[in-house]
Amino acid sequence: MSGQLYDGIGEAFEGFKTLPVIRYAEVPGFLALVGDVTGKSVLDIACGTGFYSRELKRRGASRVFGFDISGAMVDAAAAIERAEPLGIEYQVADTATLQVFEEPFDVAVAVQAFNYASETAEIELMMRNIRRSLVEGGAFYLFVQDPGYDFGGPSLEKYGFLLESTGKDNEIGRGIRLTALLDPPVSFEAVVPSKETYERALAAAGFTGVEWVTLEVSTEGVEKFGEEFWADHDGNRPLTMIRCTA
Repeated sequence: MSGQLYDGIGEAFEGFKTLPVIRYAEVPGFLALVGDVTGKSVLDIACGTGFYSRELKRRGASRVFGFDISGAMVDAAAAIERAEPLGIEYQVADTATLQVFEEPFDVAVAVQAFNYASETAEIELMMRNIRRSLVEGGAFYLFVQDPGYDFGGPSLEKYGFLLESTGKDNEIGRGIRLTALLDPPVSFEAVVPSKETYERALAAAGFTGVEWVTLEVSTEGVEKFGEEFWADHDGNRPLTMIRCTA
């Protein structure tokens, strides 16, 4: 696992949420998918700097526990919590060695959480640990790189990203290089699990009703930039979502 990949980014990771495809597609799309969390407990897997932990707590979650393998990410999340307390607990942890919780959660969310596994067996272990952390019938929502993205399609530059093939494919999926066009740009390599890898790992862990959900640009995004601006994105979406039940 590669917590060090993010340790050099820390608070700058918050800047990702300002990029057009994140602000007008990922954030509204994923929050809409998760839906009403009023009175529910939420496990935020690979929480980064705690963006979704905070959003879901503000939207009425009774308890939010966020963890990330990167100490720098958790430090940044904890600093925000100290400055604006919401009652969120953060911890440095690895999904592959996740603790057993005395009280399982109603909902689990995972945003780009499985791009750094070394083998499919590790992803299956992660999924089993997440399934164990949820109540029976609990909901699991994943936000992921779209395994079907065409690297030969139009550039994502105007949406704030570059997404390229590294050619370092393996049993998990396809090797990618992702560059967020911040100032300065932030670039890292990962392996995007294939659709089969996700579905096999989720099923092996006991999740049911696995459904892939298309990520649409928000009405606000269309109004701000126009439909034509988003045509390349809609014709070759780089990001998608999954929902399933424990």
